[in-house]
Amino acid sequence: MVNLKDRDFLALKDYTPEEILYLIDFAEELKAKKKVGVPVDKLRGKNVALIFEKTSTRTRCSFEVAAHDLGMGVTYLDPSGSQIGKKESIADTARVLSRMFDGIEYRGYGQEIVEELARYSSVPVWNGLTDEFHPTQMLADMLTIREHFGHLKGLKFTYMGDARFNMGNSLMITCAKLGLHFTACTCKEYFPSEELVNLSKQFAAESGGSVTLEEDPIKGTEGADIIYTDVWVSMGEPVSVWEERINALMPYQVNKKIMENAGEKAVFMHCLPAYHDLKTQVGRDVFDKFNISELEVTDEVFESDQSIVFDEAENRMHTIKAVMAATLGMNPDNE
Repeated sequence: MVNLKDRDFLALKDYTPEEILYLIDFAEELKAKKKVGVPVDKLRGKNVALIFEKTSTRTRCSFEVAAHDLGMGVTYLDPSGSQIGKKESIADTARVLSRMFDGIEYRGYGQEIVEELARYSSVPVWNGLTDEFHPTQMLADMLTIREHFGHLKGLKFTYMGDARFNMGNSLMITCAKLGLHFTACTCKEYFPSEELVNLSKQFAAESGGSVTLEEDPIKGTEGADIIYTDVWVSMGEPVSVWEERINALMPYQVNKKIMENAGEKAVFMHCLPAYHDLKTQVGRDVFDKFNISELEVTDEVFESDQSIVFDEAENRMHTIKAVMAATLGMNPDNE
């Protein structure tokens, strides 16, 4: 029996394949109960703090709805609502909040911040996103893939775009741990770090998966089961990087040609938000400056039957619920 009580959830490189699959299985059970209206509010009386140095729609809503479903109270601290790292040190923040709350979520900048929070906290700390890792998104992605294909091991997974940061890093590690064949398809300047690639290759050797770095978008997507991409410029990065990213990454845009190269069985995934049209301020600003109306994915692909992005978005909530429940002492036997 896997026991995750009191564990921090900071990066999936720290979790075994069995523990990752346990959380996915638990999320699947919790999702099934929610669909038929079975309550799982066994954590009544507990409270969690959500620290958001970077704002988010899906992550905030997922944590809040999941916490309420579990019977917990929630305190949301937006970028102006916390003194973490400004007037109060990270260590002091952790020690104060863990006297008041049963769990702490952090979404923000460097991985070292959430690691320090966890080091000084006496309650579980959950990583809602850092520059380096995005573990809650990984559970949602893997649950979504398994729902669609019925399994994970052996599937061919291609990530297109900037693979140097949280999404590329986390997907590579997770696929390697769970036996998928992962390809980072981008120009070499945007490959993940050599250190993380080598670590992931070790995980893949144990699971039967593989890790490949490929610059050719046709070779990298041929026969892929999953084509995945993310925005080319992340929150907090200066506008000045747009021109550099567009020039470097436009050959790796997910479009009809790429999906046809992967094949009819392939699905398209994106952690959102996505710049596939001109219905966002960012999209309009980029169009005004560069005369480009679609960025990392075309609207045709995003709105196609192969796109499972909204299943993926929903599963953020179910998998986050499983993480909180498991680390706060619930399991499928006592829910």
